[in-house]
Amino acid sequence: QVQVVESGGGLVQPGGSLRLSCAVSGRISSISMLGWYRQAPGKQRELVATIHSGGSTDTADSVKGRFTISRDNAKNTVYLQMNSLKPEDTAVYYCRATRGAIGHWGQGTQVTVSS
Repeated sequence: QVQVVESGGGLVQPGGSLRLSCAVSGRISSISMLGWYRQAPGKQRELVATIHSGGSTDTADSVKGRFTISRDNAKNTVYLQMNSLKPEDTAVYYCRATRGAIGHWGQGTQVTVSS
């Protein structure tokens, strides 16, 4: 089993920053990809950013230049640095660890961007 736990969400004003963390534990060997997704009220869950086992990253166009995904292998943790936040970034943010053909999801962390 793989356990995924997100943290770091909260309320922030437009233009502000937050850093989300995702701690991965359990059978973490052979995890091929770690990713951040988000789901706003009434909308489908969407991909935000991914980081692959080799270190390459992909970022959605909607957050490119503002959000950065990174990881600390020693801590088995992946981060999402979010800058220049906008109200439309408000959503529940989920972390997903892909091991083989299975994706393991965390419980999500709420990010609210509002003045």
